[in-house]
Amino acid sequence: MTITTKLLRLALLLPLSALAENGQLLVEVVGMRDSTGTVRAALYNEPDSFRKEERALMRVAQPAKAGSATLIFRDVPPGRYAIVAYHDANDDGKLNLRFGMFPVEGYALSNNPKVVGPPRFSDSAFDFTGKETAPLPLNLAY
Repeated sequence: MTITTKLLRLALLLPLSALAENGQLLVEVVGMRDSTGTVRAALYNEPDSFRKEERALMRVAQPAKAGSATLIFRDVPPGRYAIVAYHDANDDGKLNLRFGMFPVEGYALSNNPKVVGPPRFSDSAFDFTGKETAPLPLNLAY
């Protein structure tokens, strides 16, 4: 059996999603009050890591801009994801919370769900095919 034949057989055993190409995921964070600090976003692919920024699959950040900013996650494989974004106005690298629960900086979730209590991965989850689309809008809540 030639190497080419072996590779062809291996390729046929892989799921089709493994053959799909990675792509860019564009996110538009909307509603920043001012240009102080940084706008940050984290991409999650597992419910257990959701909202734990240090366990995010990918993170992106750029200087904040009043109004909106477009962030780009690069080389994202096709899959099911959820995003948390926030306006880190004081630039301390974290979403500041009052009483350990209530955000005091603007934050947003993919799908822009209405939340009461801690947000859930399932409410913010979406499917990404690997193909670049229009930016996913995330509306900041303050």
